[in-house]
Amino acid sequence: MTACDYLLPEGLTLAAAGKAVAELLEVRDGHSCVGERSYYDTFDGRLHEAGLVALWEDGRLMLLKLGSDRAVARAEMPKPTRPLFTGELPDGSLRAALGPVLGERALLSLVEIRNRERLFDVLDSERKTVVRLRLQQPALGRRRLRPRVHVTAVRGYDKALRLVDDALTAEIGLKPTDEPLIDEAVAAAGARPGGTPSRIEVPLRPGQRADAAAAAVLKALLGVTEANMDGALADLDSEFLHDLRVSVRRTRAVQRELRYVFEPAALAKFRAEFRWLQQITGDARDLDVYLLEFEQMRALVPGPIRSDLGPLHAVLMSRRTAARRRMCRALRSPKTVALLSDWSSFLDRLQSDEGARGAAAGRPIDEVAGERIAKVYARMVRMGDAIGPGSPSTEYHELRKQGKELRYLLELFGLPLFSGAVVKPMIKSLKALQDVLGRHQDREVQAATLGSLGGAVAGDSDGSAALMAMGVLVERLEEDQLAAREQFAARFATFANKRQRKLVRETFS
Repeated sequence: MTACDYLLPEGLTLAAAGKAVAELLEVRDGHSCVGERSYYDTFDGRLHEAGLVALWEDGRLMLLKLGSDRAVARAEMPKPTRPLFTGELPDGSLRAALGPVLGERALLSLVEIRNRERLFDVLDSERKTVVRLRLQQPALGRRRLRPRVHVTAVRGYDKALRLVDDALTAEIGLKPTDEPLIDEAVAAAGARPGGTPSRIEVPLRPGQRADAAAAAVLKALLGVTEANMDGALADLDSEFLHDLRVSVRRTRAVQRELRYVFEPAALAKFRAEFRWLQQITGDARDLDVYLLEFEQMRALVPGPIRSDLGPLHAVLMSRRTAARRRMCRALRSPKTVALLSDWSSFLDRLQSDEGARGAAAGRPIDEVAGERIAKVYARMVRMGDAIGPGSPSTEYHELRKQGKELRYLLELFGLPLFSGAVVKPMIKSLKALQDVLGRHQDREVQAATLGSLGGAVAGDSDGSAALMAMGVLVERLEEDQLAAREQFAARFATFANKRQRKLVRETFS
């Protein structure tokens, strides 16, 4: 233990706590101060998940261990007032530390806290500072948060911190808390401490009615779609649109795979509308991916001609702007608003005793989901067994689509209902197979897209050089597609080995 936060017991004021500390411990009473701190994290709380928090104070952006005052890394910079990406940070320790955690996500402002503090140094017998105490009265705007005492050991004096802990709890009655100040402030601001995750974990139980279980999962997926809508429209970072689209794809997979749970006519209507929702977000997301991976694609061509791809980047940016404009109009349209509202009402009725249901609605969810998992897996095995080096790309693509269906079934229903010892390795081998199939499909689509952009690039003053570089890039993409084909057999063999087939039959059939 190197730091700890304490809350005051009922009836004890911060002033009285300070007086008790001064009487109980050998302290040097420091100064009082007022500070303002701005906290940052990604929308999905990646720093929080890693036990970290980003804090701007006094002209520095710092990365701290959650609940600690010690900076892991820092950079002198102005206060961020808009979404901040790793690549925009100055070179140094902060950029290096944040990059692997943030990925493509932006740091967003969480809360700004005004903190009145009184500082104490706890001294040992030689009057050396061994522990530092901060008596804090934080406020969020005009709203006061709970006063607290933050205690930090000077490096190498952890034993002294334990002695101080005993004194504060036993003698003064302070109560240790595991809730960091940032979490209390975020909750007070009406947000979710730790961010809004894109993955859902719906607790299901064997024997539960299939309609109730499906509705609970779909309701959670709708929550992810709605939570990411504003960020996708505002273009805060590319992951908002990605997570929105994944939740829509998972919704469509449940609609397909558990279709006999739902009343057919109502389901047909919603399936068509969610298909439209996925389509109208597709172009913008595809162009996001091209731009996010542009430097990786540029690296596929020889160094001397990499800069010639500049006009291609400009065309992709222009196309993305136009695609986002179309997408935003559609997402803000009455059609989208009505779809999400009607879908929510439909799920509410499915969870209640109202509304029509499908033939499988009353069956146990573990039976329904298990049958679908076994069936999709068996279909993938048949499809994969029929694929050879000379098979058309469409066969690889169809197998990839079935793999997505299976993965969503395993993640949404397999993990909560069946043995993790079976499901988790199955997901792992499926992901490895999907990586190869995805690379095969992506390279084919990327090569075709580059071909379709030739006319737009040619109009640039440097268009001729760009077209030559694009030709080389297409060759490299096609070579990588062939490499993915060569890796397919080994990945598929792991996914469809005899032991795995037996486990699927025993577990899900």
